Amino acid sequence: MSSLDIPQVAMKDSITAQKLAAHWPLGRRDRDVINGLAGRALQPLRTGTDLFTQGDRLTSIFFLLEGWAARYKMLEDGRRQIVSLLLPGDLCDPFCFLLHRADHGVTALTPVRVAEIGRSQFEEIALAHPEITKAMWINALITASIQREWCVNLGRRTALERFSHLFCELYHRLLKVGLVSGNGFHFPVTQLELADATGLTMVHTNRILQEMRRQRLIELHRRHLVVPDLAALERVCAFDPSYLHPAAQEAS
Repeated sequence: MSSLDIPQVAMKDSITAQKLAAHWPLGRRDRDVINGLAGRALQPLRTGTDLFTQGDRLTSIFFLLEGWAARYKMLEDGRRQIVSLLLPGDLCDPFCFLLHRADHGVTALTPVRVAEIGRSQFEEIALAHPEITKAMWINALITASIQREWCVNLGRRTALERFSHLFCELYHRLLKVGLVSGNGFHFPVTQLELADATGLTMVHTNRILQEMRRQRLIELHRRHLVVPDLAALERVCAFDPSYLHPAAQEAS
């Protein structure tokens, strides 16, 4: 059976299909191909499981269907820098297999469910469904845009601005895929992981979170983060969501 022989049945769009269709207009058949791939999900992976690590030779693409993950770099002495957060619907470095080896790792921050696509299958889909390929390239460009903003966060923003900017980004990204309820969202990231993402110590991280609570910029309780006043939080860090390219499809 060809890797393109995916059942073409009416189904609710997967979160990955929704996200890619927001980047580029995808027809019903294109969406069903993505939905079919999402339906071939691997067994759930536990928190702390690496999808791949630095130096691995990659032969597959991973779609994150459920849960949160992180891209990270490790130093020789064991120190870790989280360089981006992966949310439900995200693609885990879809074109990395074009390189010789992975220059970073991806680890599950929560239990996750992923779909894996082999290189040969991806190449078949790319030829048969060019609109999917365009959507994936736009996704890769937006990922690079987010990465540049993270560089600014680490290099130029104050600690309070770093956290405010990160929370604003997560709010907007989760809102796009329907995972914000009211003014809040599920937030499973630990203080250690926040420290690794912002380049701060655990002590400094805890201090900033307490200050943000005191100023009522956020409410954080039992892995649920609420933003009482998004505009106020955005003012703290001069947040400009244009780097997330929300109008990518309109520009096409």
